[in-house]
Amino acid sequence: MVETHESCDSRDCKKPPGDPMSSAAPAHAEDPTAARLRALLVRAPTAVAFVSGQRFEVVSEEFNHLFGFGDDSDLSGQGTRVVHTTDLAHTALLERTAAAFAAGRPLDEEIEYVKRDGHRFWGRLQATPVHWDAPAGEALWIVEDVTAARAQRLQPTWTAKHDSVTELANRREFERRLAEHVGSRRGEPVSVLWLDVDKFAEVIKDMGAEVGDHFLYGLGQMLIGKVRASDLVARLEEDHFAILLPDCDQHYAQIIAEKVRSAVAGYRLRWGLHRTRVKASLGVVQLQPSLTTVDAVLGGAALACTEAKAAGGDSVRIFVSAGGYEELAG
Repeated sequence: MVETHESCDSRDCKKPPGDPMSSAAPAHAEDPTAARLRALLVRAPTAVAFVSGQRFEVVSEEFNHLFGFGDDSDLSGQGTRVVHTTDLAHTALLERTAAAFAAGRPLDEEIEYVKRDGHRFWGRLQATPVHWDAPAGEALWIVEDVTAARAQRLQPTWTAKHDSVTELANRREFERRLAEHVGSRRGEPVSVLWLDVDKFAEVIKDMGAEVGDHFLYGLGQMLIGKVRASDLVARLEEDHFAILLPDCDQHYAQIIAEKVRSAVAGYRLRWGLHRTRVKASLGVVQLQPSLTTVDAVLGGAALACTEAKAAGGDSVRIFVSAGGYEELAG
């Protein structure tokens, strides 16, 4: 990649207050890595901080703004205690962070923070060591304001419809939405995919339930990105997912199923020092007159998925009402 150097306005070239990477040397003589990091910390819309010894060493502009700091003040050089509500909360966080890093895991949790003006908010903290071989050294913090999302998740209507681990629709909500199409006379084709992660029990055995939950969450978010906004992705149970595809016939459902299968095969779980990869089996069914209930539709999709697993996994099978199965070509 060819790097170009252009003039910039005073806002983009402004030195962040307290930035320890600043230098009186001309811009063209600055270390390229430091220049890239500086640009990232100033321009990226992400609240990022480097923390060492319970002190903020370097923070992004967005991180300052998130906590109510700005041009006349800066979190760089201040203790991490300043953004926590109490000494007890701060100490407890340090203990949980140390335990997670020692176990080779990042810290990912929601914490109540306090802004400079005293206003409190809930933030999702994702913390990881800069060097895993020195977990007690410098760490990277990424904080996201989740106050609104957290309030929504605490609503009874939300918890009744969503899975707590993946935040996808739960089985009850999926069946309710599917029921709107079963027996419908609107005439539009509707299909359902049933996805079962191959050998997921081995992931849990090797890595533990906590890592497994993070994997399921990441997998669910990846699945959402592979379908349309009008489709519904749900976690039915354990490692079983389902996708409702309105206005989608069997032919296009096969194409989507293959795309999803390929995406799962290429998906990598990276959680701290933990790494793994899995594959998935999928069953496809298009709603048809012979499937008169929600249970019948899901049963057909699950049966096709079972056939895919019996064939060795990492494959797609199509439910046919006559009792046979077709393997997706290719």
